[in-house]
Amino acid sequence: MSGNIQLLSDTLAAAKADGRAALIAYLPAGFPTVDGGIEAIKAAFDGGADIVEVGLPHSDPVLDGPVIQTADDIALRGGVKIADVMRTVRETHAATGKPVLVMTYWNPIDRYGVERFTAELAEAGGAGCILPDLPVQEAGLWREHAEKHGLATVFVVAPSSKDARLAEITKVGTGFVYAASLMGVTGTRASVGAQAQDLVERTRATTDTPVCVGLGVSNAQQAAEVARFADGVIVGSAFVKGMLDAPDDAAGVEAVRALAADLAKGVRGQA
Repeated sequence: MSGNIQLLSDTLAAAKADGRAALIAYLPAGFPTVDGGIEAIKAAFDGGADIVEVGLPHSDPVLDGPVIQTADDIALRGGVKIADVMRTVRETHAATGKPVLVMTYWNPIDRYGVERFTAELAEAGGAGCILPDLPVQEAGLWREHAEKHGLATVFVVAPSSKDARLAEITKVGTGFVYAASLMGVTGTRASVGAQAQDLVERTRATTDTPVCVGLGVSNAQQAAEVARFADGVIVGSAFVKGMLDAPDDAAGVEAVRALAADLAKGVRGQA
């Protein structure tokens, strides 16, 4: 069975044709429970997200800030497994018809088996994977299996990336390029800043692949700011914080829906 890289590309192209950036939400699988996480992702789509990244909880994250680490810890203590991540992808894609990716560090895939992971992700209807800690020069095995199964391989670029390095990354990445707007870990920021725009411009000089910006966006005004120069706006910590701050799981799901609706206005210039 082939994965949904084409659906991902079509979704990003449709947003561009609509004169706007795509809204990409991030939520970890298994948080607050597996079923609760599935409902939260459905709510993100219902609120206006175009694409969702499902986080595979990891005990030693290098990119995730304290908010997402807290959610990951809850999911891991709840016993979340890769099978639960696949179920989350399967059920949310089946319910919405929208593109769902997995964001994961390399170690869990390596231990699970690349062929097994890519085959199961494609079977679940997944669109691809974001791999923040997999160096391009070591990604051959992953890329081979991802391409075979119709999955996008999304690499992360940072403001510190030199132009030659950007070209090396974008030459082999597919789906979109994840531009980390700031040096550091995920989390909401008061300002997303000029670094992100510079990074997008430098990345675009090397590729026609869409460039989506993450790290720091938490409200409609920031989403509108980033949407002016990026192909997609990625929001994670703000969704997770809304769920952590909610008095119960149902309120958490509604917080996700409301934030997605607010951010959707932002990327459309209606904030």
